[in-house]
Amino acid sequence: MQKSLFKFTLLATVILGISACSGDNKTTDESAASSDAKAAKTLLYCSEGSPAGFDPAQYTSGTDFDASAYPIYNGLVEFKRADTEIQPGLAESWDISEDGKTYTFNLRKGVKFGKTDYFTPTRDFNADDVVFTLERITNPDFEFNKAYPAEFPYSVGMGLPDIISDIEKVDDYTVKVTLSETNAPFLQNLAMAFAYINSAEYADQLMAADNAADINTKPVGTGPFVFTSYQKDAQIRYTKNPDYWNKDDIHIDNLVFVITKDSAVRAQKVQAGECHVSAYPKPAEIDSVKKSGKATVLDQPGFNVGYVGYNVEKPKLSDLKVRQALDMAINKDAIINAVYQSEGLKATNPMPPTQWGYDESLKDASYDVEKAKALIKEAGADNLEIDLWYMPVQRPYNPNAKLMAEMLQADWAKIGVDTKLVTYEWGEYLNRAAKGEHDVILAGWTGDNGDPDNWLGTLLSCDAVGGNNYSRWCNKDFDSLVTNARQITNQDDRVSDYVQAQQIFKEQLPWTTMAHSVVTVFTAPNVVDYKISPLGSIRFDSVKVE
Repeated sequence: MQKSLFKFTLLATVILGISACSGDNKTTDESAASSDAKAAKTLLYCSEGSPAGFDPAQYTSGTDFDASAYPIYNGLVEFKRADTEIQPGLAESWDISEDGKTYTFNLRKGVKFGKTDYFTPTRDFNADDVVFTLERITNPDFEFNKAYPAEFPYSVGMGLPDIISDIEKVDDYTVKVTLSETNAPFLQNLAMAFAYINSAEYADQLMAADNAADINTKPVGTGPFVFTSYQKDAQIRYTKNPDYWNKDDIHIDNLVFVITKDSAVRAQKVQAGECHVSAYPKPAEIDSVKKSGKATVLDQPGFNVGYVGYNVEKPKLSDLKVRQALDMAINKDAIINAVYQSEGLKATNPMPPTQWGYDESLKDASYDVEKAKALIKEAGADNLEIDLWYMPVQRPYNPNAKLMAEMLQADWAKIGVDTKLVTYEWGEYLNRAAKGEHDVILAGWTGDNGDPDNWLGTLLSCDAVGGNNYSRWCNKDFDSLVTNARQITNQDDRVSDYVQAQQIFKEQLPWTTMAHSVVTVFTAPNVVDYKISPLGSIRFDSVKVE
């Protein structure tokens, strides 16, 4: 097993600003540094990868949200810790009109933005910040978007630019948002990380200095921590926001993301006391950590799905028979046993069984190599060559994408399909996938808000092509059902539309659904009250280090 680059005392020394990059740079009093860091309540999180940036509006990956939204920002409304229920955030309360189209948010007073070495706020959070944030993610002609053009895949994929017809500042602490149509999951959507609130004052400063792009590299928010520094593929540092509005909920003074791409090394670091928390282990590592007794193993059924996505815009994959053949040739049971071991449940739907609206009647096609060969022949796809992209990082929905890709490659070779395996650095992987450069891709999703629209709309709608819809599948019948369901407030009626949509999905096979995984997190013995989020977020509110 690879040796760790840092001991806990050296990491503590780094946090305190004393030089330490490797074991060759020890200070003369490491024990004192370690003691000081402990007294300062430092938490070290072994993160699985580097974030693509620190502006949550631009991204869809949990790696990005964990490093940006949850430590640095707040939403108008937020999800309760370890729950899918929303609670007040920067909005203390809200009123919804009888027709369900007007939301009036009553904002929290006395909220401070974090002070950094690049920005000192001169005012408290107010309605201007809400208007700025919502205009930015819904209005392409907004002035800031001209200074810093960016894409907002979540907002676009959910259709927010189309359904938000007006954003009005009523007064400094009241904002009214008017929709063009009823949107049942609207509040749940606003609780998601992409809609967390920026500082309009900071944005104005950036525009005046012609540095608007700094919003993605030098973040400013109202959240529990203040961004301090970032060294790509090494670490991210944060300090506690001394003016945080909910300060009684934060028990950590320093937060450090130690970027550790190798899951085995992450497991080793937690057991050695060099990290306090790590996530996304491979199944074999879970057994090893349990047996060691040197770390706490937390787990729960995952609110996720891992899948194989077929880019239907590619001529060789636009034929349903080809997709059916690839799907039928996959020995799903063997892959799940090897990749997930005891930590995975076979997936037949594009959302997990614990999501309301799940259609229990759907079934997978049988594993049938001979029939798959016949379908390939019928489609005239003899000598088919495809690229299969696999993720370079562990995710909750796929703990070993490379192994899965290798097994798929072997399965498809049995029906005469030549598969080339491809991967990229995580941020580039997602960017290229959004552009549709792949043939077939391994991807997945952890639910963000507890609503079926977050799966069917966000991942498979026509609006999501170019964003999270990596299959680039746009089926008008499916889309109409999902769009209609958003506009219905009665849950039973929404379920009917979602069931029909899932049946169309299964008939048309833009994906092969693979598995829903169990989510596991390792914590050091001195970590108290860490909770696994059903929505996949890594959060440190209420967490203590003793």
